[in-house]
Amino acid sequence: IGCCAREVLVPQGPLYRVAGTAVSISCNVSGYEGSAQQDFEWFLYRPEAPEAALGIISTRDTRFSYAVFGPRVAAGDVQVQRLQGDAVVLKISRLQAQDAGIYECYTPSTDARYLGSYSGKVELRVLPDMLQVSASPPGPRGRQAPTSPPRLTVHEGQELALGCLARTSTQKHTHLAVSFGRAVPEAPVGRATLQEVVGLRPDLAVDAGAPYAARLAAGELRLDKEGSERYRLVLGGAQADDAGTYHCTAAEWIQDPDGSWAQIAEKRAVLAHVDVQTLASQLAVTVGPGERRIGPGEPLELLCNVSGALPPPGRHAAYSVGWEMAPAGAPGPGRLVAQLDTEGVGSLGPGYEGRHIAMEKVASRTYRLRLEAARPGDAGTYRCLAKAYVRGSGARLREAASARSRPLPVHVREEGVVLEAVAWLAGGAVYRGETASLLCNISVRGGPPGLRLAASWWVERPEEGELSSAPAQLVGGVGQDGVAELGVRPGGGPVSVELVGPRSHRLRLHGLGPEDEGVYHCAPSAWVQHADYSWYQAGSARSGPVTVYPYTHALDTLFVPLLVGAGVALVIGATILGSITCCFMKRLRKR
Repeated sequence: IGCCAREVLVPQGPLYRVAGTAVSISCNVSGYEGSAQQDFEWFLYRPEAPEAALGIISTRDTRFSYAVFGPRVAAGDVQVQRLQGDAVVLKISRLQAQDAGIYECYTPSTDARYLGSYSGKVELRVLPDMLQVSASPPGPRGRQAPTSPPRLTVHEGQELALGCLARTSTQKHTHLAVSFGRAVPEAPVGRATLQEVVGLRPDLAVDAGAPYAARLAAGELRLDKEGSERYRLVLGGAQADDAGTYHCTAAEWIQDPDGSWAQIAEKRAVLAHVDVQTLASQLAVTVGPGERRIGPGEPLELLCNVSGALPPPGRHAAYSVGWEMAPAGAPGPGRLVAQLDTEGVGSLGPGYEGRHIAMEKVASRTYRLRLEAARPGDAGTYRCLAKAYVRGSGARLREAASARSRPLPVHVREEGVVLEAVAWLAGGAVYRGETASLLCNISVRGGPPGLRLAASWWVERPEEGELSSAPAQLVGGVGQDGVAELGVRPGGGPVSVELVGPRSHRLRLHGLGPEDEGVYHCAPSAWVQHADYSWYQAGSARSGPVTVYPYTHALDTLFVPLLVGAGVALVIGATILGSITCCFMKRLRKR
């Protein structure tokens, strides 16, 4: 037809590669006739003999190679790989200086006539290997042992910094790509076992391996370039999975005439064996001074010591320490008494507000809990809880470990206060509109000097003839400090509570009404005040029930019938009078 001709294509040249590295040169043919599987022959023209063609390898003749290439072809160092019927790749696994020259890809004709080109040529220039990679000192962080490669130990949460020197003096314009990788401990060094941490690409972009992408985005992972040759890996907030052997890999890249980038050299250096000392493996908590037996009102001091090979609190790590208490025989660690948070701010647990309790740091790793005045309710089992945190990106804290101490028993003697209460309704029966007086006498046995009494009055209201299941309602009372406290009276009238004797209390309900009916009782309690002016309840009791029923007066019972009778009489009288008057007027009219 005359529209098509054979054409052999090879890459644009010249191509620059480094001695000792691999090179691949592609070749494909188009516009041919005949079989779809074409044959290829490769020749080399060296600079010192540009007219002499040296046969390298052929796809159709195994004895094609010249003597200079025969052993390398037999060893597989030089081979041709068919990609498809009309495309192949010449591969040389280890370039030598004498491999420089012009490479020709020739395709024997399968056409009916000669038309087009039957070979393509490309120049290959072999550069000396000038790439150098080595480890640079890691800096002051970490403990470095005098071994080669060095062994570094960092604490969990600390910053890991490793340096790498990479340089090249290749005469051509090339770019360096530098990456840091990690192999798991004791794993053999190799590309298959190396997990990339972070790398600087030929286009100066910084990328991280998949497991480290989130940390790079969060700012915990950095790759810094310091000067023209020094590269630095900074991995913040070291984790247990960061342990391993770290390598630095430098790759030299060059841009081919067709605009694509090709890697022409790569070298790797071992930087360090890194061990990450986890906080969980180091954190330990001890308490003292042992089992305690104290009396009520005495101070209670407990010490907690946090030990282990731990980093000091500050930029990378933080700690919180607290005390927990569980009543004797109760399961679990118990409730929080007091704690110091990571900022050193103290706080009290629920139920301890208002008490004189101090939680303080008395040494670098020693903490003290002090209760100024212990109570019998403070008896139980105490444990010290320490938590270790590491700082992530943005000073964010992440809990890394926690440890509890052994249980520390604390015994507080009881005060031995026994209370009894007797309550009654003064005067027996009480009528509506009168004042009901309820008296409560309290007897006390035992207790320390200065014991004070308080008493409160409670009522349970009847519903449909039976007592309600709702809790009793406070009517009023007098506290241990002598201050009266008024609750809610069922009838809504005035109430007065008073102390009528050293151990006698009175409740008065003025203007008694039917809504005040109910079962009342007196609830005394004994209180002790300690040196820190705090009060605690040393005993309590409850009197027997006192029924209050507002009776109605006898005159009140007759008043309604009298009123009804008078009204009926008036109506009947008026009716009779009206009838008589009507009849009289009718007779008078007739007359």
